[in-house]
Amino acid sequence: MSVTSEVLNVQLRDRTGTAASVRLRRTGMVPAVLYGHGEANRHLAIPGDQVATAIRNHSKTVTLQGAISDTALVSNVQFDHLGIRVLHLDLIRVNLKEKVEVEVPISLLGDSVGVRNGGMLLENMHSVTVRCPAGEIPESLSVDVSDLDLDQQRIAGELELPAGVELVTPPESVITHVEKPRGQVEGEPVAEETEQAEPAAE
Repeated sequence: MSVTSEVLNVQLRDRTGTAASVRLRRTGMVPAVLYGHGEANRHLAIPGDQVATAIRNHSKTVTLQGAISDTALVSNVQFDHLGIRVLHLDLIRVNLKEKVEVEVPISLLGDSVGVRNGGMLLENMHSVTVRCPAGEIPESLSVDVSDLDLDQQRIAGELELPAGVELVTPPESVITHVEKPRGQVEGEPVAEETEQAEPAAE
């Protein structure tokens, strides 16, 4: 499933710089810059609630309307020190049919047999880079870990890619693996407490 393209109602801003951006944020707007395709950079102001919705929906492309009508790729998002409030957006003009490189989150499917055998499922990567048309960026890429046992792993090359999506991340990159609990010997079952504590001396 492709990521939803959110509609952002944009205004042009004629003042830039730190002080102007601070004043703009106080009005509930988020400063942004639109560039690319050999056209002049445009400095924009976007309603904060619309930006928050786009971020929450993991939108990679957005449709701009209002002072500017265009389609853009969300290139960079700057958050505050708490990682909650969006301070600034970088947007790149795109044609929905042109290919772009973006990071897409990974979704693990199933319950690993290795975990049921006492192991620990560890995630080495939470996203991969892919190349695909801007209008067909997948919301996430999934890999089944159901039959992943102790000392086994899943690599990027095993991800299920939709038609038209090309993996850029090296295919041998490890996404997730199952480790034995520390201190466990090869072939030894997970230890269980069998000894009872000695009664305290009176």
